[in-house]
Amino acid sequence: MEQYKVLIIDDDEVIAQSTSEYFNMFDVKSAYVTGYDEAVAFLEKNLVSLLLLDINLGERSGFDLCKRVRENYDMPILFISARSSDDDVLIALNIGGDDYIKKPFTLSILLAKVKAILERYEKAKEALLKAEAANNDKADHSENKLIDETQITLTENIILDTAKHKLRKGTEEMGLKAMEYKLLKYLYDNSGRVVTKDELLREVWDDEFIGEGTLAVHIRHLREKIEEDPKVPRLIKTIWGVGYILECAL
Repeated sequence: MEQYKVLIIDDDEVIAQSTSEYFNMFDVKSAYVTGYDEAVAFLEKNLVSLLLLDINLGERSGFDLCKRVRENYDMPILFISARSSDDDVLIALNIGGDDYIKKPFTLSILLAKVKAILERYEKAKEALLKAEAANNDKADHSENKLIDETQITLTENIILDTAKHKLRKGTEEMGLKAMEYKLLKYLYDNSGRVVTKDELLREVWDDEFIGEGTLAVHIRHLREKIEEDPKVPRLIKTIWGVGYILECAL
């Protein structure tokens, strides 16, 4: 699979092509597509670090594409659109968008923002991968330690393994993405108290460019893995307008 820093998805081919060419001039490897189906096909065949996504994609909506992407991929999504209503901005952020950039935009400023987001995001992923590797290595060389030290009981049926960064639900073992593990571990370390969204974004992502949409998506994915009914969560509860609280059912 070929790797790209940015995929530009815009039904205006002139804007999409010129933006892609400009980014490539400055060594930010980019490609562009002009429709929903093209974007889905491109993501299946290539690795992409960041999406620049227009709302209007002909017959399909960029909102629909964002929801689909968030089901399978963990990457920054920046909406770019001539639509400027508050409703559009709120929808974009609530479904998983990390930022909303209004057209017309200056290519140099857009490039600077994209570079900054990519740098922060990649540093965060690298740090988490190193921490995960260190934990796994430590686990491999600590056979004499009690297993209980790495087992966190969330419920009678769900165990969080801090050495392997995995969940065990009954006899089933489920992997956690790096950010999912860090988020769940932080909520557990602060269980019993309300953790604000700002605190989670600051302490878990350490990235001012990551928005509440990304946080909401990760919370949803965790609930799908640990809740009996994700639509009626008993463990990770939302405190509307404030944040979340983890209440372990022991």
